[in-house]
Amino acid sequence: MAKVIRNLLSRSSSALPPLKFPDLRFHVNCSFSTSASKTPKNKVKKLKKSNNNNNSSVIINQSKLKLSQVKRRTRSEKELDEETFMKMYGNDNSVHVPVLLGEILDVFTSLTLRSFLDCTLGAAGHSSAIIRAHPEMQVYVGLDVDPIAHQLAQSQLRSVIDRDSFDTAAALKVHTFLKNFKDVKSVLGEVEDELLASGVNGILMDLGMSSMQVNDAERGFSVLKNGPLDMRMNPKATLKAEDILNSWPADEVGRVLRDYGEESNWYSLQNRIVKARLHGGLHSTNELVDLIQNSTSRTKGRQGWIKTATRVFQALRIAVNDELKTLEDSIRACFESLSSGGRLAVISFHSLEDRIVKQAFLNIMNCSEVDGGGVEDEEGKRLRELRKINLDTVKEEAWIKQVIQRINGTILTKRPITPSEKEETLNPRSRSAKLRVIQKA
Repeated sequence: MAKVIRNLLSRSSSALPPLKFPDLRFHVNCSFSTSASKTPKNKVKKLKKSNNNNNSSVIINQSKLKLSQVKRRTRSEKELDEETFMKMYGNDNSVHVPVLLGEILDVFTSLTLRSFLDCTLGAAGHSSAIIRAHPEMQVYVGLDVDPIAHQLAQSQLRSVIDRDSFDTAAALKVHTFLKNFKDVKSVLGEVEDELLASGVNGILMDLGMSSMQVNDAERGFSVLKNGPLDMRMNPKATLKAEDILNSWPADEVGRVLRDYGEESNWYSLQNRIVKARLHGGLHSTNELVDLIQNSTSRTKGRQGWIKTATRVFQALRIAVNDELKTLEDSIRACFESLSSGGRLAVISFHSLEDRIVKQAFLNIMNCSEVDGGGVEDEEGKRLRELRKINLDTVKEEAWIKQVIQRINGTILTKRPITPSEKEETLNPRSRSAKLRVIQKA
C-alpha cells in the first residue's frame, strides 16, 4: 500500500549517494587596462596566455559560485507527477495543496509509524497520505486551532479510513483536538493509550496557512481580497489586526513591522498608520493595501507594493496569533514527546520561522553548527562511542545529504530541503517552504 501511494504522488529520482560540497571561498580578480599605449610585440604572447588563464579562472570561479549556492540550499530531487497533481488540485483553487508532500512521505518511510501526531492538521492533506502509506499505524493524533480546518480535517480523515481498506484500519484510533501545538504535551496526556507511553514515532508541524484560509476574504489574510482586518487563526481569540493598527502605541506598531515583517520601510509605514487614525483608522484589507500602495515608490511597480504588503500582512498575522513566541518551546516539547528513533519534521514559510526552527534544533542538540556535517568538541570521542543512530542506514535514504549528530539525536537536514522546481511552478505558494527534520536517539 505504501508503495502504491508513493508512486501515485511522486516518482522518486534514482538513489544517489549523499553529496557533500566543500567550503568554497574565492575571489574573482580581473583587471582591465584602458591605456591607449601599444603593447610590445614580445609581450603579446605572454599577454594572451595571461588572459587565457584569467578567463579560465573566471569560469572556474563561476562554477564554484554555483556550487556554493547549491550548498546554501538543498532543493528537492523528487520528480513531481504533474498529471496526478493537476488531477487532484488543478481544478479547484480553494483546495489546500499540501506542500512538500512527497518529501514528507520520504521522511517517515523508513520508520514503523505505529503512532503519529500532526500538530497543524489543516485540511489533513499530509496526514491522509501518511495514514495511507502506513497501514501499521494504530494511534493518530491531530491538532488545529482553526475550527473550520478542524471540522474539514475530521471529515477528510473519516473518508480516508472508510475508503481505504487495509488490515489495521479497524484498529486505527483517531483523536483530533481543537488545540494549538503549544498544548502538545497536555493533549498527548489526554490520549489514554499504552502505545504513547514510550513516545510518538512521528510528528509533523506545517507552519503555513492553508489555501482555504487565504482564499476566505472574511478571514482577512489575503492581500488581494477585500475583507475585515481580522487575521485570527482562532476565531475565538480577542486580538484582531485592526486592534493593532488602530490602538497599539506607534512604537509597538513599528516594532511589529520591523521585527515580524522585516520591512525596511517600517518607520514611514508606522507614521502613516498612526495618521490614518485621525480619519477613522483602518478597518479593511483594502484600506491597508491602499495605504501601502501610497507609501511605496511608483518606480517599483505592482511587484513593489505587493511585496511590501505581503511583509506587512505577515507581520500583523504573526503578532495577532503570537506565532513566534512559543514556537521554540513547542518544538522542544515535540522532540521530548518522540519515541527513541522517532522523527520530527517542520515545514516553515518565512525566514523568521526557519531561523527559530534551525536554532531550536541546534539548542536541542546542545551544539553550534559546524561545516562538514558533524560536531567537533571535547566530547567528540565520547560521541563516536555512544552513537545510537546507524549512519549506514541513514545514508541509504537519498534525501539525507548532511547531518549534525549528537548523543541525544541527529539533525537530518543540516540545510533545509526546499521544493523542486516543478512543485514551485505548479504551486507558487510553496516557493518559500523549507523542511527541517530531527531524529531522536
